[in-house]
Amino acid sequence: MITAPTQANGHPRPLPDLGERRPVEQDNPTEPPTPAVDPISEAEAAAIRARTYAETEAIRIEAEGKADAARTLAATEAERQRLANERTAMRVEKERAAHEAHLAEINRKREESDRLARQARKAEEAEQQKAEKADEEVAKADAKWRTYAIRFAIVCGIVALPVQIAAFWNPEAWWLVAAPVMLEGGSWVVQRGAAAAVANRRPLWHYRTIAWLLAFIAAGINLWHGWHAFDPATAIATAFASVAGPGVWDLHEHGRIRKRDGALTRRERNAAKEVAKKQAEEEAAAEKVEAERQAHLENAARASAAALDANREENFPKVWKHALKLAAALGETTVTESVWRRAHNDIEGTEPGSSVDIIRGRNSAARRVEAARSEAPGNKPTKVTSPQRASQMPPTSKTRRYNPPARSGRRRPGDTPKYVPAAKKQASITARTAATEEQK
Repeated sequence: MITAPTQANGHPRPLPDLGERRPVEQDNPTEPPTPAVDPISEAEAAAIRARTYAETEAIRIEAEGKADAARTLAATEAERQRLANERTAMRVEKERAAHEAHLAEINRKREESDRLARQARKAEEAEQQKAEKADEEVAKADAKWRTYAIRFAIVCGIVALPVQIAAFWNPEAWWLVAAPVMLEGGSWVVQRGAAAAVANRRPLWHYRTIAWLLAFIAAGINLWHGWHAFDPATAIATAFASVAGPGVWDLHEHGRIRKRDGALTRRERNAAKEVAKKQAEEEAAAEKVEAERQAHLENAARASAAALDANREENFPKVWKHALKLAAALGETTVTESVWRRAHNDIEGTEPGSSVDIIRGRNSAARRVEAARSEAPGNKPTKVTSPQRASQMPPTSKTRRYNPPARSGRRRPGDTPKYVPAAKKQASITARTAATEEQK
């Protein structure tokens, strides 16, 4: 586009006034063409919109169902986890309480055992000290008793010996004065022999017999000579001294012999008799109780046998009737266990506790168990109501009759009209939901 210069010959040139610019109006303006309506296109568009809407709705429903199922599953899982946590906490608390109680019981038993052990130890120590003290007292008493017996025997010998010497004194036979020493000393020598026999656990009756014989000879000499040469008091005293010395020592040895042999005292014998009497009474009472118990058991056994016979007669009349006949034939007064087993085998053909019906039921149960074990773990068999139902059809409670096409008599691919994808998805969701409900 070329414009006019703004100056002419060095002077400004005014622009021409062209007036108001207006669009040029056309006499015959052209209107936009109106598109023609195509029914087929409209139908296809409507079908597309419906399909899209159906697919969208199916996707939305499926998403909402999954979301609801996920929320429900999450809530259920959370509740189950909460309950599991609570149960775990309760179990832990229970186990802790049980453990603490067990430890407390163990500590209590240990303390009780220690206390009883201390008491037993103290009692044993006290008993041992008491026994030691008693042994010391016994030993001390035995020692004193031995010392006093020896001293008393010496004193008796001193008292009795002069009268015996006077009895045997003869100036012409002065050696006879050794006879009293022989008598008194012989008695003590024989007593020592008896002590040696006690220590060696040998018979000692003959030692004691000889010792007492010598003592009585010496006493007779003292009594005869003292009565004629002196006075009766001297005679009796010296005779008593001749017997008392060996007699006291023999008492000492007799006590030692009884202690060695474990002989019982009169009090111990009476206590032993009381214990034996009490034990005999307890044994008699125990025998009486045992006899009563045996009688009770026999009565109970008879009552149990009668009840068993009545029960068998009521539940197995044919077998019981045959058992009575069989018992009579075998010479039995009652239906014994062997007779009953034989009668049951004769009538039922099996041992007691089994029959034809029981065997059949057991076999049927075994078949059911075998069928259950043959299933896959974790899978529950579902019942199919109609095997001819199309895969895209939801389940129904009504029985469907199979009517094949009349042209061929058998089904072929394409006989059932196909559905749009949205309808297929919706039918699949419905079928899956129905199958899940049926399994529940």
